[in-house]
Amino acid sequence: MRFFRATASGVAILAVAAGVGAWQWRAHAAHKPSFRETAVKRGDLYVTTAATGTVEPEEVVDVGAQVAGLINVFGKDKNGKKIDYGSVVEEGTILAKIDDCLYAADVNLAKAQLDQDRAGEVRAQADLDQMRAKLKQAEADWNRAQKLGPSEALAPTAYDSYKANYEIAKANVALDEASLLQAKATTVQAEATLDKAQRTLDYCTIVSPVKGIIIDRRVTIGETVVSSFNTPSLFLIAKDLTRMQVWISVNEADIGTIHPGQKVSFTVDAYPNRVFEGKVGKIRLNATMTQNVVTYTVEVNADNADGTLLPYLTANAQFLTSEQHDVLLVPNAALRWRPPPDLIAPAFRDNAPTRSTNPPVEAPSASGAGRHPGTMWVAEGEFVRPVHVTSGATDGTETEVQGPDLKEGTEIVLGLQLASDLLAENDPTNNPFAPQNPWRRPTPPRRPQ
Repeated sequence: MRFFRATASGVAILAVAAGVGAWQWRAHAAHKPSFRETAVKRGDLYVTTAATGTVEPEEVVDVGAQVAGLINVFGKDKNGKKIDYGSVVEEGTILAKIDDCLYAADVNLAKAQLDQDRAGEVRAQADLDQMRAKLKQAEADWNRAQKLGPSEALAPTAYDSYKANYEIAKANVALDEASLLQAKATTVQAEATLDKAQRTLDYCTIVSPVKGIIIDRRVTIGETVVSSFNTPSLFLIAKDLTRMQVWISVNEADIGTIHPGQKVSFTVDAYPNRVFEGKVGKIRLNATMTQNVVTYTVEVNADNADGTLLPYLTANAQFLTSEQHDVLLVPNAALRWRPPPDLIAPAFRDNAPTRSTNPPVEAPSASGAGRHPGTMWVAEGEFVRPVHVTSGATDGTETEVQGPDLKEGTEIVLGLQLASDLLAENDPTNNPFAPQNPWRRPTPPRRPQ
């Protein structure tokens, strides 16, 4: 009986001791900090500048009307179908016809006037020939009169008459020569009037000036077009849709990183899982200002041999401003985090930057220009110690770093956490909703040394 009581007492004492020990362990564990860590990795860094733009045909022709009238018929495309959106046309293809009744009447009137003026020219030539014949006769009479002179054989009055007739004949010839020149000028004017009327009549037939595809038809049968100070636009033709341009608006703060020939990747909402590539062709100098923000239009040339890209799609572009290969990379959070003073290892507390003494170090600009000093932290038991580095370019998520105490695989601290299962959730490198860089390629696993 005594042995049973002693055994029960021992068990109770052990249970109390175990409970006290568990409580002390839990209390100690509750105060022990837990760090979010990640390893320094080696890989490629692509720095980009983001902007938005619109997909445009590389070259478009706006076909208008030079005359006013009623659209009464559309032409046929190369497939024999009526001209419409998406019709493929050749150079010289009839696109539409405008009612030409009035213009045809003007042509007929001009033709009649030309015939009349030509007849007047013939008559003026005949009158000139007649006057020249009379001039010869008058000249012969005058020459004979001069030989006889005023005498008994030729009365003075007759002598003066021959002289006057000769002078009148010369004047009539000069007059008829002027009339002939006037008739010829009138004929030329009539020909020009006819040519103008004929051209105006020809303008009633709208033809394609280039080979391409109709991307916009702005008139319908029965619609009246009015040509006054502004030429009415009827059709918009893209010459070649196998080559497209993306007109991208770039902020003035980023335009310094853009240059012709630069690589560009972009996506469109119609094909969100496909990345298109192009190159900068031109930077337009006619900047625009909207709400005190200056932007420049950058033309990006892209291949569209498969016809996937359609005109006027919205493009989300990434300009590749710089790229680094085989460098050490860390998340930007590692450069921004500063530990509380009581978490810094005692040997480093005097000179270490903390939240209370220094502001957080920001990651360098996306342009990657220059290098900046920075500090990261490495866990040592319950404390952390600083690791001084220099940071370079960043893509907004990761930054290229260098340091004498830094190597691939070094575990660096990103921050504090309350439970270890929050690591994957709070790690920015594992965030599925973080923006993805289209230039980044998966890093292949490295072989152990």
